[in-house]
Amino acid sequence: MTPTSSSTASTASSAGVFDDVVRSESSLRRFLHGLPGVDQVGCEARAAGLATRSIKTTSKAFAIDLAIRMVDLTTLEGQDTHGKVRALASKAMRPDPADPSCPATAAVCVYPDMVATAKQTLGDSGVNVAAVATAFPSGRAAMDIKLADTRDAVEAGADEIDMVIDRGAFLSGRYLDVYEEIAQVKEACGDAHLKVIFETGELQTYDNVRRASWLAMMAGGHFIKTSTGKVQPAATLPVTLIMLEAVRDFREQTGQMVGVKPAGGIKTTKDAIKYLVMVNEIAGPDWLDPDWFRFGASTLLNDLLMQRTKMTTGRYSGPDYFTLD
Repeated sequence: MTPTSSSTASTASSAGVFDDVVRSESSLRRFLHGLPGVDQVGCEARAAGLATRSIKTTSKAFAIDLAIRMVDLTTLEGQDTHGKVRALASKAMRPDPADPSCPATAAVCVYPDMVATAKQTLGDSGVNVAAVATAFPSGRAAMDIKLADTRDAVEAGADEIDMVIDRGAFLSGRYLDVYEEIAQVKEACGDAHLKVIFETGELQTYDNVRRASWLAMMAGGHFIKTSTGKVQPAATLPVTLIMLEAVRDFREQTGQMVGVKPAGGIKTTKDAIKYLVMVNEIAGPDWLDPDWFRFGASTLLNDLLMQRTKMTTGRYSGPDYFTLD
């Protein structure tokens, strides 16, 4: 995903629409707390109902390839090495070396110090480099450090930045602080796209997920993202449904699209298809594109590849047929 004129216009347009809202803490609070409350029972029932939808075989083949194209293939471990990142980047470009028709993933997601290695390996393949920043995963650092973290990753070649919000500030009701932090990180990103991570497992309520979604979109985030993958629960269908409703409603109000990225705990093809069905039903088919929907995952890709092989050859490949991530 590369920055487009529409994404650049998004920040300017939304800023204009919400100028009065973000002029003070009290006006921002009134807006966020004035959003419709989430019906917890209804939300969870709708998510469960969508999860039971079945799709035809031809649609499943399309969905698997689409899901592969939406994967941000991720390694965010303290034991990451340059060799591991190079191997992951190679897999992102050619997920199934035996089948050249298999699409590449959307991006490789790494820590900032691994960006240059990933960028060098990926070259002009079209696979983007995403870097986590702003003291990932806790977000506990001074603002100048968060901005330096972001700039370092961009200077090393990151196409996308995944930032974490200050959950302590958000849960304390310091919404303007969170807004301004996102806006400053967005500015530090330059031409790189910004994904804003909420860590929904720490936000406590569905209403907070809705408020965080609007806050991030108003501040100029290109994507809203559920989780770091380091806290449980991570991505869930109900939480993603709320975020999809938010981007849909934001588009209706501003004319601008914002992407959604569930991350953490999505491991099987069956799970991925549930999310794709939800995207289509809640946000609409325009979001069925890697520019507007991503999966943050490490193990999901292997299951997608095994299911893809089953559909093309009629037999399952063992889990050791593809490289382990």
